[in-house]
Amino acid sequence: MKKHTRREFGATALSVIAASVLPAPFVRAADKKYDPGASDTEIKLGQTVPHSGPGSLYGVLGRVGEAYFQMLNDKGGINGRKVKFLTMDDAYSAPKCVEATRRLVEQEEVLALYGSLGTAPQTSVHKYLNSKGVPQLLLNTGASKWNDPKNFKWTMAGLPLYPTEARILAKHVVSVKPNAKVGILYQNDDFGRDFLGPFKKVLADAGGKAQVIMEQTYDLTDPTVDSQLINLSKSGADVFYNITTGKATSQSIRKVTELGWKPLQLLSAGSTGRSILSAAGLENAKDIVAIRYNKEVGVPRYEKDPDVVAFEELRKKYLPNIDPDNTIAFAGYGQAATMGEILRRCGDDLTRANVLKHATTLAGFHSPYFLEGINYSYTPDDYTPMKTLYVSIFNGRDWELSGEPMTE
Repeated sequence: MKKHTRREFGATALSVIAASVLPAPFVRAADKKYDPGASDTEIKLGQTVPHSGPGSLYGVLGRVGEAYFQMLNDKGGINGRKVKFLTMDDAYSAPKCVEATRRLVEQEEVLALYGSLGTAPQTSVHKYLNSKGVPQLLLNTGASKWNDPKNFKWTMAGLPLYPTEARILAKHVVSVKPNAKVGILYQNDDFGRDFLGPFKKVLADAGGKAQVIMEQTYDLTDPTVDSQLINLSKSGADVFYNITTGKATSQSIRKVTELGWKPLQLLSAGSTGRSILSAAGLENAKDIVAIRYNKEVGVPRYEKDPDVVAFEELRKKYLPNIDPDNTIAFAGYGQAATMGEILRRCGDDLTRANVLKHATTLAGFHSPYFLEGINYSYTPDDYTPMKTLYVSIFNGRDWELSGEPMTE
């Protein structure tokens, strides 16, 4: 490895000597532009995710980022520069996120941050990063607030926005149950409310025959959601839109079965992971409908997919302790590959403004994590990450795609 580096250095030195004897207009170095975090030899990136605390299963996003950039560095880096990637623990806590982010910007002087997680932690550094002009890209949250290029141009979500998801599920309801009576359970915060308005508007725009007849809320501190489910089951609703997270999701899916209630069930995408469904009982989750935009690892359907094969090779070589069916790890791989593509397109102009320019013109790029037919849709005026998603149905073992992808 050292030999290789010396050879590279030697080649660089020769090109610099050659360039120095050319007339000024031909000196390539003059075309290079750098902001803090970039140089002739290195690009520094940062990230905050929960490596500890209740959200620590998402820490794998950071470990996969480290592995991905190590793999790129072993192959010569991006446009000849090695990537130094710093993933820091914020324990899913706003104060720790502020501390870690300030350290990345002010002490480590990273060029950009990407793939950081969580609406609340990222909100705590939203204004700070925009005031500093530091790109906050591919956030692992789908809150609608991240789509605000006029006021917060340095911040972009990396997941389908919650309103996009809600609109596509509402279109599905109108198509399969035109006279639906919908009962909704939602988390009593910005996350839960982000889905409501867009969902109801699609129903209203379709003529209003399908409508929401009852809404119930819960707080993250509530020990159970049983009473809310009992109320919904008695309401006459024949569609249940479940906008919950974590244990509330598992409890509510179980409770629907216990009550003998048989509505069409819609589930927010962030809660469709196998660990949550297993806690609910996979048989209880059968026929639940959710949006889908990504491939999965560790399932026979995708085992020969070239992107899944490439991820598996990376996992075996750099992350053998991570389970082969860890879809969160695969998500981290897709985001690292996307960030790598943004940097590749930047060429020798490694300014924060140019990083942002290439992130906001990524429309049409297909991440290795995405299903066929799904691409990023970012433009400088609209930071919606993707506007086309699949509707999928859980068959008791796996998610099956239902027809062609739908656009919001």
